Amino acid sequence: MKESAVKLPYRGRLAPSPTGLLHLGHAQTFWTAQQRAREHHGTLVLRCEDLDRARCKPEFVSAMLEDLHWFGLTWQEGPDCGGPFAPYSQSERPHSYRDAFDKLRDGGFIYPCSCSRQDVLRALQAPHMGEEDPIYPGTCRPGGKHSSEGQSVAETNDQRLNWRLRVPDGETISFVDVRHGPRQLVAGKDFGDFVVWRHDGIPSYQLAVVVDDALMHITEVVRGEDLLLSTARQLLLYRALGLPAPQFYHCPLVTDPSGVRLAKRHDALSLRALRAQGCHPEELRSAPTRFP
Repeated sequence: MKESAVKLPYRGRLAPSPTGLLHLGHAQTFWTAQQRAREHHGTLVLRCEDLDRARCKPEFVSAMLEDLHWFGLTWQEGPDCGGPFAPYSQSERPHSYRDAFDKLRDGGFIYPCSCSRQDVLRALQAPHMGEEDPIYPGTCRPGGKHSSEGQSVAETNDQRLNWRLRVPDGETISFVDVRHGPRQLVAGKDFGDFVVWRHDGIPSYQLAVVVDDALMHITEVVRGEDLLLSTARQLLLYRALGLPAPQFYHCPLVTDPSGVRLAKRHDALSLRALRAQGCHPEELRSAPTRFP
């Protein structure tokens, strides 16, 4: 008789980046994440994604914690309360990312690259629909064993080289989104080779979240549907690193009156501004996806 698969305890996460004030779109996605965790009698983890040291500010971290609590969010593990997988701030987890980088490099999954400054600058941020870079043309992709293979990270940094994941061109990356159902994206067509490590020794958003979600035993990632394409990239990283991938649940986006996805530039729709206007969390949790 075939044994049934062991069902892991549910573990979800909130993963804000303190590069500005949280807005209504963040809060509604986080509320869905909390509801999912409660429905499954699971654990909710708060992780501070503060790799972008140029834009992450201590005052935004304080505001983030205050605004999340005001909105009614609670978590069982996080930078403010600790937990079994501490630290919960990405800036304090460099060794985990370095280990993953070494594994990718030693396995031949990545190659050094000296071009495309723009997407290197964006590598610390989660890409969104409408903000994707063009498919990388493969300028630095080696046809065989690269002469730089085996160099240390320090040597690579001295040469001002970044590292890209070589995607399997033509392969269909399939997954089942809990909300959207089956999804398929084609490597090399829908997305190309992407940066996983910057020349200054900082991992990309894509690599950091994969490593953290795996090491923190996250079983379901709840985030905005603008990150569906990122899921395909991250599934390739899970596979290359030999890590189990979580389930994914992508929420509808909250937009401004003109239909544009909310971003931190929408100061009038930040939680801080809405609270100052007299709004209450209860009404904001169920606000329409186009606000106001």
